[in-house]
Amino acid sequence: MTDFNDMLQKAKQMQQKMKEAQDEIKNIQVEGVSGGNLVKVILTGDYELKSIFISENAKKESQEIINDLIIAAYNNAKENLKKKSSEEISKITGGINLPFDFKFPS
Repeated sequence: MTDFNDMLQKAKQMQQKMKEAQDEIKNIQVEGVSGGNLVKVILTGDYELKSIFISENAKKESQEIINDLIIAAYNNAKENLKKKSSEEISKITGGINLPFDFKFPS
């Protein structure tokens, strides 16, 4: 029975570490760019858009192109955040690939 109790204890420890990692990830900020740095966005770990920078050169473009550049920069930031989140979780789990939003059963 000690093996089962040991497994439960390790699972609880992992659950606590995952919660800590998820809290840390919320504080991460990543940058996304598009159009050769015409547009830059800053995204937080919980996918909140913090800022948008549109260069003067981008402002000369049509509204449709500016919109596309903003979307592309956001998508770039989202990918960067996924990579950064996976790296943080990997540190905690010792390389086990768990999704950022993985929830242990209570």
